[in-house]
Amino acid sequence: MEHLSEILKILDGALKANASMASNYAGLLADKLELDGSSRQARMIRERLARAPAALASAQDASGGVNFGSLPVDGESHLHTVDVSYPVIGDDPLLLPSAIQQRVDEFLVNVRRYDDLAKAGAAMPSRLLTYGLPGTGKTKLARAVAADLGMPLLTVRCDTLVSSLLGQTSRNLRRVFEYSQQRPCVLFLDEFDALAGARGNERDVGELQRVVISLLQNIDSLSDNTILVAATNHDQLLDPAIWRRFGFRIPMPKPDARLRKLLWNQFLYPLKPEGIDLTDLVIASDGITGANIEQVCLDAKRTAVLANASEIDEIQLYRRLGLALALTGSVMLSTIEAEIQWLRHWDSKRFSLRNLAKIYGLSLRSVTNILKEETNSGREETAGTGGTA
Repeated sequence: MEHLSEILKILDGALKANASMASNYAGLLADKLELDGSSRQARMIRERLARAPAALASAQDASGGVNFGSLPVDGESHLHTVDVSYPVIGDDPLLLPSAIQQRVDEFLVNVRRYDDLAKAGAAMPSRLLTYGLPGTGKTKLARAVAADLGMPLLTVRCDTLVSSLLGQTSRNLRRVFEYSQQRPCVLFLDEFDALAGARGNERDVGELQRVVISLLQNIDSLSDNTILVAATNHDQLLDPAIWRRFGFRIPMPKPDARLRKLLWNQFLYPLKPEGIDLTDLVIASDGITGANIEQVCLDAKRTAVLANASEIDEIQLYRRLGLALALTGSVMLSTIEAEIQWLRHWDSKRFSLRNLAKIYGLSLRSVTNILKEETNSGREETAGTGGTA
């Protein structure tokens, strides 16, 4: 039967006395019927919706049908546990390795062709779990999925759901999942490990185990075509039962050389230095995330704009990259002297005495003295080690 999933959602809304849910999915059904060429049936549904009570229409937000007056809240803090946004294609472009992009495309096809796949017994629940280091694009992926499907994104930071009150976390979860089913949307559970940690650890308490059970139950209660995206930086902490709920699992690695080149080209625009060799940048940025590259470019562009320059200064760009590498390597650079010493050690050819003096507005003698201090300090440490041996 065509569009069975929408019909079942309308029925769910009616059975729950949830007029907003029934109305939203009826509107979605009308859209799908029109796309299939059934304009008369679509018009009949819309005419019926137009005769709905004024109270129902006013309860919904005109930009997308979400009832903002009833956003779920934490029973302890009374703060909203869901943020609603409307991502648009092109607003926040996401570049992915080719194999990862293929997996994302497979997920989107499963969502779009769910009814067709279900007829053949080949449909998978529309649930995607993405995992990887911070800054690899997991949140961007959720936004890209919502934008591509033309749906609102309901973002839940799972740590905000956790309450100190017994049973409150499970109630928060239930409210979020019930709210997400009021209309077609992408439900995004960020920092997923805060809720889905493995059970059985010695430090676990009964409440934490009940939260995982509640999470599993809420996921199982979703219809198979309800779109759920979850993200974690710590996939090794997830409960094994959680993995079985997600047929689509997408790792988000650090960008490879090909992708780093695309990222540099994208984020340097429109102040990309003329004649810059992106290959050198790609080699120098090995091991950092896409978010690191974006931040380096933002910092460099901000410096160029404040200097009233028409393009980024290449040496300033490399300075920002060097400092980002120090940060990712947990190297503490709390002084100008430390920055100069680090940059000189990282790339002595590019960061000549003259360039360092220009960047930091110092004399050549001052830069020379700073680097001598590092050399002398190293010799003293070596001598001290030798003296104690």
